[in-house]
Amino acid sequence: MSTPDAIYNLPYRAFLFDMDGTILTSIAAAERVWTRWAMRHGVDVETFLPTIHGARAIDTIQRLALPGVDAEAEAAWITAAEIEDVEGVAEVVGAARFLRSLPAHQWAIVTSAPRTLALRRMAAAGIPEPDVMVTAEDVSVGKPDPAGYRLAARWLDVEITDCLVFEDATVGILAAQAAGADLVIVTATHGQPMETGHAVLGSYDSVVARVDADGFISLRTL
Repeated sequence: MSTPDAIYNLPYRAFLFDMDGTILTSIAAAERVWTRWAMRHGVDVETFLPTIHGARAIDTIQRLALPGVDAEAEAAWITAAEIEDVEGVAEVVGAARFLRSLPAHQWAIVTSAPRTLALRRMAAAGIPEPDVMVTAEDVSVGKPDPAGYRLAARWLDVEITDCLVFEDATVGILAAQAAGADLVIVTATHGQPMETGHAVLGSYDSVVARVDADGFISLRTL
């Protein structure tokens, strides 16, 4: 594992990106849908909303252990409602440009969203679709389990230890750490400073990707 100071100069085989909060912002839309759901089930909205970010809907619902609730059916309702509501969904500034600058076979998205929802939000935000995308359906256990990041590395035919993960949420950070990848925290959608021992990226407009003669990709500051 690298130190935060060295992260911008190290060579990697691939970059792996979380979606919500990392390359696009969908916080308002997600919280509108989850607020409706929480009120319908008598869940305290104020304490509940901070727990939804970065996790699969089914994992969030199962964690509540509400009596008589069919987690799969409720997760399907959440997905359908979120597909309908993309008002305010937008790219994190500079993310689309940055992603398009990367070699197609050297980056992936690893999201807790179902594939249909991920594609809907990416289209709304103008985010390019990668060759490799790991979504909620591709893993049996979501973040903070490392399975999604390890699967993305396998599909890209690289070692996870040769990957740099871009994350914003606690469950995703834990997943990347457990997978054994280097990590940079994207803070563009954070409302307040984040205490972390990892490298921090405030804006994609402040970085570029460089590919060397051996095909390694590195993150460089402007």
